[in-house]
Amino acid sequence: MKAVVLVGGFGTRLRPLTNTTPKPLLPVVHVPIVERVVGALARHGVDQAVLAIGFRPDAFLAAYPDSWCAGVELVYAVEPEPLDTAGAIAFAARQAGVEATFIAVNGDVLTDVDVTALVALHRDRNAEATIALTPVEDPSQFGVVPTAPDGRVLAFIEKPRRQDAPTNLVNAGTYVLEPSVLARIPAGEKVSIERVVFPAMVAERSLFARADEGYWLDTGRPDQYLQANLDLLDGRRGEPVDGIHPGAFVDPGAFVEHSVIGAGARIATEARVVDSVVLAGAVIGHGAHLTRTLVGRGALVNRHARLVDVVLGDEAVVAAGGELTGVRVPEPA
Repeated sequence: MKAVVLVGGFGTRLRPLTNTTPKPLLPVVHVPIVERVVGALARHGVDQAVLAIGFRPDAFLAAYPDSWCAGVELVYAVEPEPLDTAGAIAFAARQAGVEATFIAVNGDVLTDVDVTALVALHRDRNAEATIALTPVEDPSQFGVVPTAPDGRVLAFIEKPRRQDAPTNLVNAGTYVLEPSVLARIPAGEKVSIERVVFPAMVAERSLFARADEGYWLDTGRPDQYLQANLDLLDGRRGEPVDGIHPGAFVDPGAFVEHSVIGAGARIATEARVVDSVVLAGAVIGHGAHLTRTLVGRGALVNRHARLVDVVLGDEAVVAAGGELTGVRVPEPA
């Protein structure tokens, strides 16, 4: 089965980490987000993934020059301009010659949704499209999806007020689609699948959904990206993993707790790194303290600096003795 993976966004909420790196290529415990997404699809029988790319297509080509990722063949579909969700899915599917039932997913969502069960429901109901749903505490930031007992979608309500939401089940960003869906999306036009395509299908009773309580996390904000890393350390997705890369150097006199240290990163003596992510090649100086902080590739935190809830971009520098709380360096434009 083929899958379209949406990786075309600019990652604005994660800047400055995404100033030059597409969000799906940011690592979660040393493995790029897109690779974790594609790997999850492979476990459900997907053997070809079409990457719908917008921002920095060269970065994806450099990351996967042989066009293979997590054992899955890659096809690149580079959008000439942003086409929104439906437009991007249709563009990529047409570029790859999709002619049978296919999967579409958001490339910045980490999930253990049971795609096999989703496809089974889709076929059993003879649906045109079937979407995975996930429960959330506050549905006001998502597409809310009430359903009938047989799974037929009754409405698709994009970002309702919390008090007006008829359910806490929201669109999880994983779809099973028939090729006929592509006919609903004019070529080259900017079209939202959540606001245009799905509501039209609700009216025609051809949209179904399946709730899934498996792991689900949107990695779009700094706190969510940090959580994605720490969740793997905590074993929230399988066995706990070691966050310190074999190619990193952590001085015996440093203290690293509940953190990810990337390849080639260096943590000096008496440094303290807690609940943080230090990406490849970054340097944390003598006696520096980091708490809930994201440090970009090649960044430098000089000696005795104190950082709490900070996002440092690639190659950013924090002066010796500097104290930063709740800021981004450099500040997003």
